[in-house]
Amino acid sequence: MQCAHASEYPISEHSKLKRSSGRGSYDKEAVHALIDEAPICYVGFVQGGRPFVIPTIHVRDGDMLYFHGTNESRLIHAIGSGESICVTFTILDGLVLARSALHHSMNYRSVVAFGKGELIESHSRKMHVFELLVEKLIPGRSAGCRMPSDAERDATAVAGICIEEASLKKREGPPVDGKSDLELPYWAGVVPIVSRPEEPIADPILDPSIVCPDHVRSLI
Repeated sequence: MQCAHASEYPISEHSKLKRSSGRGSYDKEAVHALIDEAPICYVGFVQGGRPFVIPTIHVRDGDMLYFHGTNESRLIHAIGSGESICVTFTILDGLVLARSALHHSMNYRSVVAFGKGELIESHSRKMHVFELLVEKLIPGRSAGCRMPSDAERDATAVAGICIEEASLKKREGPPVDGKSDLELPYWAGVVPIVSRPEEPIADPILDPSIVCPDHVRSLI
């Protein structure tokens, strides 16, 4: 299977949303936006007959997901094996408190993606991925730090996954209580969850003459 190039990802038994499908989408633009916003992902694979799910940082470039690790990394070798890989992304937006315990929930956005991976051997492509990864953390950071040396590049493994199928699912809005519970004397509503950068803390041994750069301060 090849990377999808249409405006929506294809639907299969793996990616088809079965429960609360009305909350889902296969729209590529929406899927990509959530992948880019998520700070980390969880990569699932089977190795030696045992399942593993590894949390890690990622970066997207088109329909490709990229990851890095040591040359001995179990995760990188699993991706590079060419076997099918599942990657999930989740952002929590709020706690949904209902009048009924059963109807408590969360407001969230999530993506489940499937694809096959490859090891990235090209020196220029690896350096491009390193730059993308740094820029994902903080836009503009690649110009504000030393990029990997040839030795560091060779000691670091990079793997990519072509997204073949993906689905997005989300919940938003207030609780949905049963009609018979609406008059109960319990508070109901949503507690928003917001993740945001705070004031930067300088390295204790940093030269005090080096000021915090604009690309860092712009985050707050």
